[in-house]
Amino acid sequence: MKYIKLYVLVAFIAISCKSVQEANTTVQKPVTVEVDAREIQGGMWIPSLLEGMNETEMMQLGSKMTAKDIYDVNNSSLKDAIVHFNGGCTSEIISPNGLLLTNHHCGFGAIQSHSTVEHDYLENGFWAKSYEEELANPGMTVTFIKRIDDVTAQVFAGVLESMDEASKMKLIDQNIDKATKAAQKESWQNANVKSFYDGNQYLLFVTEIFKDVRLVGAPPSSIGKFGADTDNWMWPRHTGDFSMFRIYADANNLPAEYSKDNVPYKPKHYLPISLDGVAEKDFTLVFGFPGSTEEYLPAVAVDQIVNVLNPAKIEVRDNALKIVDSFMRKDPAIKIQYASKYASTANYWKKWIGENQGIQKSNAIQKKRDLETEFSKIVAEKDLVGYSTLLADFENLYKEIEKVSLARDYWIEVAYRNVELLGITFRVFQLEQAYLRGGEQAFENAREATLSRLEGTYKNYNATVDKPVFEKLVSLYAEKAPKEYLPANMKGVNFLTLTNDIYTTSKLTTLEGAKELLSGSAEEVIKKLNADRAFAFGKEWHTMFYTSLEPKFQELNVQIVAVQKKYMKALMEVFPNKRFFPDANSTLRVTYGQVRGYEPKDGVYYNTTTYLDGVIEKYVPGDYEFNVPQKLLDLYEAKDYGQYGENGKMPVCFIGTNHTTGGNSGSPAIDAHGNLIGLNFDRVWEGTMSDMNYDPDICRNIMVDVRYVLFIVDKFAGAKNLINEMTLVHPKK
Repeated sequence: MKYIKLYVLVAFIAISCKSVQEANTTVQKPVTVEVDAREIQGGMWIPSLLEGMNETEMMQLGSKMTAKDIYDVNNSSLKDAIVHFNGGCTSEIISPNGLLLTNHHCGFGAIQSHSTVEHDYLENGFWAKSYEEELANPGMTVTFIKRIDDVTAQVFAGVLESMDEASKMKLIDQNIDKATKAAQKESWQNANVKSFYDGNQYLLFVTEIFKDVRLVGAPPSSIGKFGADTDNWMWPRHTGDFSMFRIYADANNLPAEYSKDNVPYKPKHYLPISLDGVAEKDFTLVFGFPGSTEEYLPAVAVDQIVNVLNPAKIEVRDNALKIVDSFMRKDPAIKIQYASKYASTANYWKKWIGENQGIQKSNAIQKKRDLETEFSKIVAEKDLVGYSTLLADFENLYKEIEKVSLARDYWIEVAYRNVELLGITFRVFQLEQAYLRGGEQAFENAREATLSRLEGTYKNYNATVDKPVFEKLVSLYAEKAPKEYLPANMKGVNFLTLTNDIYTTSKLTTLEGAKELLSGSAEEVIKKLNADRAFAFGKEWHTMFYTSLEPKFQELNVQIVAVQKKYMKALMEVFPNKRFFPDANSTLRVTYGQVRGYEPKDGVYYNTTTYLDGVIEKYVPGDYEFNVPQKLLDLYEAKDYGQYGENGKMPVCFIGTNHTTGGNSGSPAIDAHGNLIGLNFDRVWEGTMSDMNYDPDICRNIMVDVRYVLFIVDKFAGAKNLINEMTLVHPKK
């Protein structure tokens, strides 16, 4: 929980919190050292900086690849097959014709958007047997990383320690803008600068963004989401969590908007696929775009997350999920409407529960306190005066921000995320703010964007489902949130009466009603909105957020970020022999490890691999989480696994010690030779705390065995056209 990471975009009050610091910290040092295999598990490493220590460690774990095999600007390398999928997941190219493999849950929104009750691709799957049958996905993008440059010196040019924080931040921003504009790139490419090590290093990424991405194939949810929320974050796992897309380019193989004249993209590199499977201690490399980690938070911050913030968010989502689930089980149409939203809500709800348990089980908070005790001792011994107050500063700041953070998390979880009508009022509230700040023209520009977003929202909105969620969560906020952040319209309220009043009278419960409210001149729209019961209720809450809650949060957050930046620098200086990788920030990373089982608790040991036998053992006819298609049952009975089986069994999933997080969904699991062996999609529940405390004993990532993917594509779906464009290899034979 680095507080700088906002869960909601509040553009017009956003405060630039880019970290600043003198650029005198050495990172990813090219040191060759012999270490025990257990000590070199974990870490999310920058692919352009693998030579030296990381390359040596990978080879100690069994890799046969060099650093240049993984990342090379001038020659084809693994990085050229890895793409950021639609801004939130990873995918990889697995054919010379731009065929992409990613997770089913990463493609879920696209699969859902093409589904109807008559053609339910979530229920029945989808397989294009030709290019002409592939389905376009407006707005979907994939991003290649073409080059990574270190621009730390440019970013810190002229920045002096004697400057105040505001002056540093202003100059840093100016330097970043200069470095971005000066980047050497082609006209169709983009450039952006990202901060690492809490602002102690800056890297520039040159990218190519492709905007014509088409759905090629997806198994039914009974395979792609087998186990659904019950099995989410759990091991043993039996989920075929994959889907397939294709990148299209113009006639010159360059990025282009969707056009029927576009052709399949010809990649610089694509991944061959191994048919030889995995064994205990096999090398694994996961290459992708991990979203965020917080490995270097102080103990007081982790304690606050585990004991204050996570429990509040868990309770909100627990209540919302129970209500939505009750509707989904009764109505197939509602199930389609809410499937993606429900899965998204449940994902982090369960993750936070496992994270709390893992932090407690691994004694992570005490370990951080022990490190901080050692840190303080060395700082005192070496008389490092500039670092002597850091831990005390953390204690004071986190104490002061606790109620603010709690109220903010409640607002985000209730008003922004889980009560859909309140989320709608927030969007139109922003429209009103645009008018107040910028006048008629700003209003007109914002109205068009607002209507466009609302059309997507209402497509999968059901007021009957949302109404009990509103009543439960708003009353929960009124009961549990810090009282200083309770709006007047929530005090002494009968929430059943309030809910009935709002959902009976508000025009914002339907798209037609929303369009009616938003029609007319700016003044007419504002007048109509303020007369609407839902908007009036939401407006008071959102106004409180903007005028008192968010400003206070940002004021304290800026201070925490400044201390965290200095603390990160201090850690690397005080402990020069410790391993420090940069926290994840949705940039391209390499994490290496091995296929290994683990012991989650006394007397229990989990093996590395699951099989189709386990799918059949979990099978519950008609159950939406554990149903199995008849054809898969038939293939199992006949043991018809083709070339993809192993000793008469069909492998499904396996686990490894790779350090992954959100954003690594869809990342390729690559063997020692650079071949695809699996598809990353989850972590074990005991190890979800790896975002704050990676522990090689219990942290495991979960991957679909690529042979199960091929088996489903070939034997189940009969999509041999897709198999035929892949390169299948036997590296172990």
